[in-house]
Amino acid sequence: MRHLFSLIGIELSAVSYKEKLVSTFGGVLSISILVWLTRQAVGTESAILVIASMGASAVLLFAVPHGQLSQPWPVLVGHGISATIGVFCARHLGHDWLAAGCAVGLSIGVMHQIKCIHPPGGATALTAVMGGDAVRELGFQFVWWPVMVNALIMVGIAIIFNWPFVWRRYPAGLSKGRCPLKPHPFGRENVHEDIMNALRAFDSFVDVNEADLLVLARMIAREREARIIKEARQQSHHEKTE
Repeated sequence: MRHLFSLIGIELSAVSYKEKLVSTFGGVLSISILVWLTRQAVGTESAILVIASMGASAVLLFAVPHGQLSQPWPVLVGHGISATIGVFCARHLGHDWLAAGCAVGLSIGVMHQIKCIHPPGGATALTAVMGGDAVRELGFQFVWWPVMVNALIMVGIAIIFNWPFVWRRYPAGLSKGRCPLKPHPFGRENVHEDIMNALRAFDSFVDVNEADLLVLARMIAREREARIIKEARQQSHHEKTE
């Protein structure tokens, strides 16, 4: 069953119900505030003022606030650059399958290059091409309003909402360590270089920030040490009883 779960991609998650409830409430609150603020500012019911890709951003910001894809740089720049590319493709390639494919594909490539991969950016680029007359009439204004305004509001809400929860501060750099600091488990000083070399060897994007990688490494080392000590004590006790 474990192999089957791995094959079809079921998450390896040990998240508590408390954390799941916090994430759920964050999603409810963020989108509700975003829609309310937008309508108050503009005084209209037009759905285009809140782009659908913000729902996907809410999943990342409130379900995985420490993920690399969820940080402010990927959220803001990922949405902004994808919207720009989408509008450009719509203007020069039309609003058909080719423009849609180029908008999303080029957005992925550019986000990779400037280190701002944010999956909802692909939806933003697609909206710029396939969003209909309302989006088409906005032109490059679509980049700033509603895309960047929406993204800024979402990041602001995430910072404020996550602040009371010390284990999930946002951005991830504000989060305090979740286990006692110990020497690096591999016993070397150039930890950053070790991590970067390992990621280069893996050669695939990993959605976890460097700080959390270090925390995980320390926690794994601590758990391994505790298990070895326990097994040694059990072995010693067994030898004494014999």
